[in-house]
Amino acid sequence: MDVVLVPGFWLDASSWDEVVPVLEAAGHRAHPLTLPGMESPYADRSGLGLRDHVDAVVAAIDRLGGEVVLVGHSGGGSIAHGAVDARPDRVARVVYVDSWPLGDGECVNEGLPAVDGEVPLPDWSVFGEDELRDLDEEARGAFRARAVPTPARVASDPQRLSDERRYDVPVTIIACESPSAVLQEWMAQGAPPLAELAKVRDVTWVDLPTGHWPQFTRPAELGRLVVDSVAR
Repeated sequence: MDVVLVPGFWLDASSWDEVVPVLEAAGHRAHPLTLPGMESPYADRSGLGLRDHVDAVVAAIDRLGGEVVLVGHSGGGSIAHGAVDARPDRVARVVYVDSWPLGDGECVNEGLPAVDGEVPLPDWSVFGEDELRDLDEEARGAFRARAVPTPARVASDPQRLSDERRYDVPVTIIACESPSAVLQEWMAQGAPPLAELAKVRDVTWVDLPTGHWPQFTRPAELGRLVVDSVAR
């Protein structure tokens, strides 16, 4: 199976480096993406928005033959969902890594501080303890050294969706910073951020207790959970 890996904010394809070998050992073909403007800190990000990142994932799907599995981490999950809407007949499953689908008209995170049209990796004090769990000082330093600013409009542009067949595509939620039982309770209570997920007809919940970046803190376990999800 072709597995397309969509990184979250501030990250490129290399963020999946410790996950890819687990997928390949299971016989899958991994395709980690570097999204437009994320090639380096010096890349031109002017004018790039959420749709540009969605279109890059759609282009990756179109380059591959047959069905694919999409894996989206954090903000990359929102981008993956936009690609599902564009190609619902080509996606066998979506794996959301500490993320969930972003509904039509919603923004990934318009509250992130932007500087000159881009969002640099914020100070660690911006993040909660649950988000930073298991990300020790060495890992934080490595993350900051590799971080690339995200185009501001990727965070603030509204998602645009049009094909309700997206709700037929099976989903796996890998819950990290908040347990899946808590997320399911929030969804049952009608929490607006989870309203789009509530419309998906086939959802599998999996827990991977760690912080918001399991590809750095528990990459082998994350890889195995993705493999299990592909097997479904």
